[in-house]
Amino acid sequence: MSRDDPEPTAEPTDADQLLVLPDELRRELKEPMGPIETDAARLLADVDGPLVAVGDVVTYHFLRAGRPPDVSLVDERTERSAVDEEVRETVTEATTVEVVNPPATISRAVVEALLEGLAEDEPTTIRVEGEEDLAALPAIVATPEGGSVVYGQPGEGMVHVKVTDGNRRDVRALLDRFEGDVDRLWSLLEERASDDE
Repeated sequence: MSRDDPEPTAEPTDADQLLVLPDELRRELKEPMGPIETDAARLLADVDGPLVAVGDVVTYHFLRAGRPPDVSLVDERTERSAVDEEVRETVTEATTVEVVNPPATISRAVVEALLEGLAEDEPTTIRVEGEEDLAALPAIVATPEGGSVVYGQPGEGMVHVKVTDGNRRDVRALLDRFEGDVDRLWSLLEERASDDE
């Protein structure tokens, strides 16, 4: 499906929008949350456990390296521009689910799709209508200990976050500073954790 195709889904409601990024956190989120790597094969050598890729170019590099991420979140854009056709076709070929996540927000739909993807045995590709960038934050909280969340750092490369209790705590503290229904986010994440036990 291209961006020109009619959208079958309804416009998101306020109930679908869990969190909104406040202006004062924008600069803080530009700092990478882990080491930056430009070579996918080298990065993959340091990956144990589940791999979540946030971004079209990151996902593309992993697919080209022969390691489909366990969960990929793509929006057919990179640095605010459309990705080229080869990248778009490669990363959306195995789209499993489509969700709406407006820019500068974290929607309930993207969190639920992420959690469902992590619970699947097969790789899951989530095509986001809107923007997928902030999904890296709930991904770090939701990915099992020792897993990896990788997202793009504009103009620099791929940021590799190895999931630990410490960086989960840091991200939870960051998400607590967002505007919106933080309690609902924690409730969704805890429901899934209890389902997995």
